[in-house]
Amino acid sequence: MQLDVISDESKTEIGSYFISNYPPFSVWLPQHTPAAHAALDAPLASTDTPLGLYVHIPFCRKRCKFCYFRVYTDKNSKDVDLYLNALAGEIALYADRTNLRDRAFDFVYFGGGTPSFLSSEQLQRLVDRVAEHWSWDRAGEVTFECEPGTLKKSKLETIKSIGVTRLSLGVEHFDDDILEHNGRAHKSPEIFRAYDWARDVGFDQINIDLIAGMIGDTEDGWKRTVDKALELDPDCVTIYQMEIPFNTVVARESQDAGAPTRVADWATKRAWVEYAFRQFESAGYVVSSAYTLVKPTDRSHFIYRDANWRGGDMIGTGVASFSHLSGVHFQNKDRWEDYIAAVDNSRLPIARALPLTERQRMIRELILLLKLGRIDAGYFRDKFNMDVAREFAGAIATLADGGFAETTDDRVTLTRAGLLRVDALLPYFFDPEYRDVRYT
Repeated sequence: MQLDVISDESKTEIGSYFISNYPPFSVWLPQHTPAAHAALDAPLASTDTPLGLYVHIPFCRKRCKFCYFRVYTDKNSKDVDLYLNALAGEIALYADRTNLRDRAFDFVYFGGGTPSFLSSEQLQRLVDRVAEHWSWDRAGEVTFECEPGTLKKSKLETIKSIGVTRLSLGVEHFDDDILEHNGRAHKSPEIFRAYDWARDVGFDQINIDLIAGMIGDTEDGWKRTVDKALELDPDCVTIYQMEIPFNTVVARESQDAGAPTRVADWATKRAWVEYAFRQFESAGYVVSSAYTLVKPTDRSHFIYRDANWRGGDMIGTGVASFSHLSGVHFQNKDRWEDYIAAVDNSRLPIARALPLTERQRMIRELILLLKLGRIDAGYFRDKFNMDVAREFAGAIATLADGGFAETTDDRVTLTRAGLLRVDALLPYFFDPEYRDVRYT
């Protein structure tokens, strides 16, 4: 299931590294979809459970060579309008289900793809359609992902006007050659222009994404990228280590050539992320998770992340989107035609699902919260009546023996070495039947 990336000799091979859920997606099955509908029709068990909305906008100007998401680069304006109508229709189908009726969103996330691919007019029409059935006026956080080259100041003003509080810019790197080699659509001048516009418009929080280890990158090039990121002075920076899932251009090119990938090895990527962490910490930022650093202000919160990682409900809308509701995972149909057809026939486009046991829910929260760098045993005793220190004594000892974790009283805390390879450590906490299961 997972690549061997823990050692300092590990090369970047084809396969998945990043873990975003549990149990693995490959064990979500069509025969479990009735469980998703049952969860939607059941009364809400607790009014304390936060609710989020994920809106998938699957359009891009170009497909990045490392992208494995469901995205389209060949759709015209008519296709986009067709999809947005279906998206609004799907959200309307959810609005009156028993579990969701009269619930307000605590957070909303526009992801992709490239949400900023939409014109201001298309975005406003979508929001107006959604507002006929559901509102996010009371949401504490509304996040919107952007590709710098798709932005104008007027579009950013529209994005702000629909309630977006957190803007996330997909910068990835500041070297134009690196951006081109990796299939990115934007260039560095567009980054600085878009960032200045976003500051002028006045978003509560601006995040920039970076990727360590992109094709063609060097240590000096990475350091220059970190320096330029610091000069922007974002509220938050998210840094990923480049991986090569199977259904990517980089994977196909490597397989066709019968040659290794040209991505930096894992030890190099960890060293580069560690360098970035140190530089940002020196500038006053604090490490918030294995991937994020933030300025320590009142705005340094992540409602989407924290609610999702602590078992909150989230409805994922759009082609191939993932949801979690009352202990049931489910995913939408992942083909354009199937998704559109289902909504056109007034049916939710749910393709596969998995109802979780209480133990699976506990493990899911444990591994996701470990990405924050620590596990508090008291949290799991209170919520699941589970002594995680005893239940996972072997896994915790393995991490401690490897220098990846330290234990004190009721807490397991990852060392920096552990935090930098956290996704490779999470399978130690999986139940045995899932440790060798393909994750996708």
